[in-house]
Amino acid sequence: MARIYVVTGSASGIAAATSQLLIAAGHHVIGVDLKNADIEVDLSTPEGRLEAARKSIELSNGKIDAVIACAGLLHPTAQTVSVNYFGVTQFLNELLPTLAKAKDPRVAVMSSVASLMALSSDLTEAICSDDEIRALEIAQGLVDTGGGGQHLIYGSTKRALSRWVRRESIKPSWAGAGIALNAVGPGIVNTPMIAGMIATQKGRDALDVLIPMPLHGYLDARNVALLLLWLTSPENTHVTGQTIYIDGGADAVLRGENIWDLEQA
Repeated sequence: MARIYVVTGSASGIAAATSQLLIAAGHHVIGVDLKNADIEVDLSTPEGRLEAARKSIELSNGKIDAVIACAGLLHPTAQTVSVNYFGVTQFLNELLPTLAKAKDPRVAVMSSVASLMALSSDLTEAICSDDEIRALEIAQGLVDTGGGGQHLIYGSTKRALSRWVRRESIKPSWAGAGIALNAVGPGIVNTPMIAGMIATQKGRDALDVLIPMPLHGYLDARNVALLLLWLTSPENTHVTGQTIYIDGGADAVLRGENIWDLEQA
């Protein structure tokens, strides 16, 4: 049965591949991006998020079955905080009442294997507190100080987003409304976002140390898209609150065998 999907970041990368698969399967896709999309807005601003939600509801005639939020930045800048976290969470919260009316509502967002890596605790906590002003101040401080701290911004946004998924997914407004809410955490995906990093052997070697992917190496956008399609399909009845790492084994390499390290009673 055809469903109505809203896909952010739809003009390129994983979101574009996801949109193509959805359309090929007979679904209707409302794309959101800065340009070359049904809804052209800037998700780094509160005004853009509200406009994106309003137009999504309008274009769907008030019937949205699923949202796949892929829009994001990899830049070591404060703007990355606004797009990667608040551009997802505020947008979804605005769509929540509409989603709750659907028969099989589903949401998937884009985290990253970077959520498992070094981060700024201060920045992550500010983001998780939904304090955008404070989070932007901390992020800009990391940029201004330099010394590599600015490179913690991206991973901090993705850790915060994965935490948001776990926190929100079990609430009455989400689980109680039958909405499965999950994140995917890709390893290295061969998209325009990382093209410059993998253009040289030196760059590829550095990434392989940072994100080792023993199973099949780099991902194609379509690999991630297929997982997103299942997570947001009616067939997903019970998977919620998860960040599913689709990373060629990077998580297992980086965190090892035992991640269940709570003390035994």
